[in-house]
Amino acid sequence: MLVGPFAADLLQDKVVLITGGATGLGRAMGEQFLRLGAKLAIAGRREEVLKQAADEMSRDGGEVYGKSCDVRDPAQVSALVDAVEERFGRIDALVNNAAGNFISPMERLSPRAVDAVLGIVLHGTFYMTLEVGKRWIAHAQRGTMLNIATTYASSGSGFVVPSAAAKAGVLALTRSLAVEWARHGIRQVAIAPGPFPTEGAWSRLSPTPELEEKLMNRVPMGRVGNPEELAHLAAYLISDYAGYINGEVVTIDGGEWLRGAGQFNDLLEVTGEQWDVLAALTRKGK
Repeated sequence: MLVGPFAADLLQDKVVLITGGATGLGRAMGEQFLRLGAKLAIAGRREEVLKQAADEMSRDGGEVYGKSCDVRDPAQVSALVDAVEERFGRIDALVNNAAGNFISPMERLSPRAVDAVLGIVLHGTFYMTLEVGKRWIAHAQRGTMLNIATTYASSGSGFVVPSAAAKAGVLALTRSLAVEWARHGIRQVAIAPGPFPTEGAWSRLSPTPELEEKLMNRVPMGRVGNPEELAHLAAYLISDYAGYINGEVVTIDGGEWLRGAGQFNDLLEVTGEQWDVLAALTRKGK
């Protein structure tokens, strides 16, 4: 039996922990993993959203465990991993998906706004990686870590500078630990998505129809990504069939980065008055 392009048992009985797993691309990946036989743990900051997602995702018989966690807090990260191990006995794959981002000129940002992005994307990914990795090494357990990067992690991009810097750190983490932890049987892989509209994040990055059209027109294929396309890629990368892929970052963006590095560089055309309007709109989208 096939589930999309894969055998239905591709991830049979693998325990996968996804941060930011209740919504957006995290949920899309989780639903695909469940269809392929995985047991799933999802984490996020909003308890009620997690509970609803876990209930909905388990309706077809899949095993889903949701626990609230702010990945910026190492104590909460440790408690999350404790709870998942208590529930399932182990973790086989960690997907560092939790993120935060919004568009703004750098000079308009406060230190608190910078910290909001760096805390989730960079520190949160490091804390999760450390907590799970140390346990795997201590118990001589093999595992796979999948990090969600971005197409501008290696190039940088104006108007999303904290995200670009944080994702660059995630990219460096992926490639560095691919060498350092391979001897422990721990693989590091990453996905660099281009435009994938999701509720919440998309409203902060493309709050007007004009901006949405401009971003989509940058993609040579003339469309945005479908979350299922990214979920198929993620399922393969954490599967045993990708066992020799280590330290690789796979771009899935319809060729957008080839058209010009920096996903948001075209925002140079936005005036100061327009930024005032956009700032108000992005606040409403939160």
